[in-house]
Amino acid sequence: MSNREEVVITKAECLADGVYSMVLKTEVIAGKAKPGQFVSLYSGDGSRLLPRPISICEIDGTYIRLVYRVAGKGTQGFSKLKAGDTITVQGPLGNGYDVKAPYAGKKAIIFGGGIGIPPMLELAKQLHCEKDILLGYRDSQTFLADEFAKYGNVTIASEDGSVGVKGNVLDAVKQCSITGQVIYACGPTPMLRAIKSFALDNDIECFISLEEKMACGIGACLACVCQTKDIDDHSKVHNARVCKEGPVFNAREVEI
Repeated sequence: MSNREEVVITKAECLADGVYSMVLKTEVIAGKAKPGQFVSLYSGDGSRLLPRPISICEIDGTYIRLVYRVAGKGTQGFSKLKAGDTITVQGPLGNGYDVKAPYAGKKAIIFGGGIGIPPMLELAKQLHCEKDILLGYRDSQTFLADEFAKYGNVTIASEDGSVGVKGNVLDAVKQCSITGQVIYACGPTPMLRAIKSFALDNDIECFISLEEKMACGIGACLACVCQTKDIDDHSKVHNARVCKEGPVFNAREVEI
């Protein structure tokens, strides 16, 4: 069950070009949230009725941290907020990663690409196992990389080759001979598609967090469906709602 409340921003900062961090004091949401879930943030501008979904980056006591990229006027407005301001938030929403699943304790590979990197930080923190963390960036602005280093062995890939392995996260896996027993991933669809293929080829269980545009964020509007192998009880077709049944899915269960 999600909760909607007006909360206080306790910290706001810019981490990289167009990438911002925001810490919210919210005892109820923080107490329920788990890695991979998201919240909906509501703009103070009355002309923007739909909330913006943002993944939870960290959970700490009565606080949650959000790290997001400015992608439009809504997130641009959020980037101008500062400590002491208030904002309306609903959450936690969606289906996150299960750190207590049968795969807990097995050697893990955590993949994060672009703005799919932030939600993997809390997962890295809560997974108590040996883990390799593969982070993919466009360039040398490696936001959050230092924070991931507290929780596992970090390997960086950059598209322009300015830092780490030149190429994508799978190029880094091959170049560094990284292996694991379970995969957790979040990032753009082409990256997730390649990771799913890699996991199937190597018979590794894989859990992915899908990126889809959302409207309501609570499963009512069917704007964010993805194709699945099984028939959804809600829509009666081979669909699942990313905001409700996801964003985290077993890679074997979804078509991407």
